[in-house]
Amino acid sequence: MQKLWHQVGGEWVEHTHPAVCARDTTGGAERLVATAPGGDPNVLLSLVEAVGGPYALLYVLHTPRGEGEAGRYQSPELELADVRAFLERHAGLLRADARFDLWAHSFSENATVVWDRHNMIHAYGPLEPFEAVLHAQGFGHGLPSMAFAHQHHYRADCDGEAAAVLRDFDWQYSPLRPEDEQ
Repeated sequence: MQKLWHQVGGEWVEHTHPAVCARDTTGGAERLVATAPGGDPNVLLSLVEAVGGPYALLYVLHTPRGEGEAGRYQSPELELADVRAFLERHAGLLRADARFDLWAHSFSENATVVWDRHNMIHAYGPLEPFEAVLHAQGFGHGLPSMAFAHQHHYRADCDGEAAAVLRDFDWQYSPLRPEDEQ
């Protein structure tokens, strides 16, 4: 089950991006833009592993289905093992549901990796290690795009897992920012 679908021949089908990445300066700061083919949380994890901890996660719940209030949920300071365990524990939700964006921040390297509802990754900070990791995984060069008709899935069968995410940590809550809203 994928969180993102697109039209092929008038039919809606699951969408998975090709494994590509490229540097981009849209919006000012240089960043690395990549894909998470198939909604694979290991893409995010491999980028987090490329920079040192401690870390914090930011779970941006922009489209809740009753599990909590729309908003930004920031974790306490985490070690790499905590981030890995979170991604493994919630891999099903992370792959299949588009109700959130997930950010990981490295305090020691002032690096941030954002995995958005479109299975796009935006990495800020030391770009060379991020590129090296993705190229070692077989990512090719190319700037990902969402310039096609698509739909997001917010699955009822993921509601319990989404509620479990909000119980994982003593999250610090703040309201959504205008750029978070759909």
